[in-house]
Amino acid sequence: MDRLLPTLIIALVILGVFALMLHGWASRRRRQSDVARPVPALEALGSASLVADGWYVATTVADEPLERIAVHGLGFRARVTAAVHPEGVVLAVRGQRPILISPASLRGAGRATWTIDRVVERDGLVLIGWMLGDSPVDSYLRLPDAAEASAFVAAVQALTPASADHPAEGISS
Repeated sequence: MDRLLPTLIIALVILGVFALMLHGWASRRRRQSDVARPVPALEALGSASLVADGWYVATTVADEPLERIAVHGLGFRARVTAAVHPEGVVLAVRGQRPILISPASLRGAGRATWTIDRVVERDGLVLIGWMLGDSPVDSYLRLPDAAEASAFVAAVQALTPASADHPAEGISS
């Protein structure tokens, strides 16, 4: 009986922390309610020049790798199949409808070492800079095969318009 009160206090503190985390996530989603919805991928696309399987890590506000986009299915890490088509880059994140990043929306592609809650070896993440409506964003993928990741970056760069209005700062291939 002498341990009941401390146990209840600890349980209430833990529940309070979870309630604050839930409130923070809901507040972030509310603040981002004006973020444009990604374009769904079309059923009929040209053949993919490259398909890679890996992990979708996050989409963040451009050049702010700690500001996660939490709306429209972009907020959670999951398995991904990423493909480069003539019509753009398709990200098929498990549990979400595949999205299409058109060539006109691309700002560039490159490699990164960290974002939000993921730190990997040097250049272990693929970074895709693109425009989500009027908002520049960066999406991070973890493709385990280094050669495949380099080929993916090159394929995305080849789709990126040479006169991109919003060059991806810090993105290099």
